[in-house]
Amino acid sequence: MATAATLAREPRRQGLRVVGLSHRYGARRVIEKIDLDVPPGEVHCLVGPSGCGKTTILRLIAGLEVLQEGEIAIGGRVVARPGFSVPPERRRVGLMFQDFALFPHLSVAGNVGFGLADRPRAEREARVRDLLRRVGMERFARVYPHTLSGGEQQRVALARALAPSPDLMLLDEAFSALDTTLRAQIREETIAILKETGTPTLLVTHDAEEAVRVGDRIHAMEGGRIVQSGTAAELYARPADLFVAGFFGPVNRFKTVVADGVAPIPLGCVPAPGFVAGAPVEVVVRPEGLELERARDHSAVKAIVVERRELGLVHLLQLRLHDGTVVKARRLQPLAVALGEEVEVRLDPAHVFVYPSSGPS
Repeated sequence: MATAATLAREPRRQGLRVVGLSHRYGARRVIEKIDLDVPPGEVHCLVGPSGCGKTTILRLIAGLEVLQEGEIAIGGRVVARPGFSVPPERRRVGLMFQDFALFPHLSVAGNVGFGLADRPRAEREARVRDLLRRVGMERFARVYPHTLSGGEQQRVALARALAPSPDLMLLDEAFSALDTTLRAQIREETIAILKETGTPTLLVTHDAEEAVRVGDRIHAMEGGRIVQSGTAAELYARPADLFVAGFFGPVNRFKTVVADGVAPIPLGCVPAPGFVAGAPVEVVVRPEGLELERARDHSAVKAIVVERRELGLVHLLQLRLHDGTVVKARRLQPLAVALGEEVEVRLDPAHVFVYPSSGPS
């Protein structure tokens, strides 16, 4: 991993590079030692709960906050280090926010061409026409933003952000103001255009599904730090901690203490390699990690079906174990059991994880 001191001496690189980024608001440290590398044509997602530092990182990259520690390079050019900062308007960064931020007094064409004032008129008009065509808004060139739907405004915001041919696109919860169906459509259209243009993109979101659908790489943040980076498949298969394990949806969690190399929970004994006897741990079992069958084996763990729900191809069940614990199960195949019926429960090790726990068991 490069350091901030060596970043400027490396050969010219494209895309975004962030090294050792840290930031405080007063005495409160909001981000700590952030490293990012977003190559051209890739979409990276910063995900995490509110207040974890995601938007602060975007603001530092865009130049909307004064950098305190670390270094930022965009398109092979260092734009910020302590004591040095390229102004936001000269960083060649495109920005898209949740509220679109279109200029109400300018037409659609005027909004898209706003950042092209230094270009010859004919070139500017040709660029605006081309971008409006790409986003399917060419026939709205003369209308004003207040007459457009949310999805149409989002398309205009994208065209405006792309107009100056930015070296980097930053999206801050850019699709969250749209309804669910429209959000997916506009998001897919936006990402397709960014991929087509090869624009490196950093998307901030708290939506796990959104990150999984669009991110070439996901950077999971908690408490101002990136706790794990990788593809969605890598984070799903090998979550680094409790937060990442629960990132993909609700999970079953059990606090317990290791004994004889295993972590006993109501669903059975889970192997706990690397933990000493007496270590407090938390076991995470994904709902899809519960394998269910109609009760036949007297030695198997048993549970009573207390709730079931069908959501298209997914079948959700709640089960009450012998000690009264209620757990969640998720299946792709229906299980022919009725409410109140007993089932056998086995664990799929691929969906079971053990982590240190500082709390009481």
